[in-house]
Order: sequence, then structure tokens, then C-alpha cells
Amino acid sequence: MVESIVEFFKNLPAKVCATCGNEIEEQHECYSNQCDHCNIK
Repeated sequence: MVESIVEFFKNLPAKVCATCGNEIEEQHECYSNQCDHCNIK
């Protein structure tokens, strides 16, 4: 069964940084794959 689009986005897992593995504090559907700390390096 297909759930509503709102429920889909609410249930996405937290994103983790591709470089350091820390959880990224942003919307989970965002395209970024690095945290702010690693993105500045």
C-alpha cells in the first residue's frame, strides 16, 4: 500500500556524512551528503 507523501518524508532515516559518518542536521531529503564541518575543509 502506498503511504501519503507526508508520511514518506517523515519516515526517512537520518542522513549521515559521507566523510566522517556523523549525522547531518538538515532535512533528510536534502541533496547534500557532507556535514557542515567536512564541507568547509
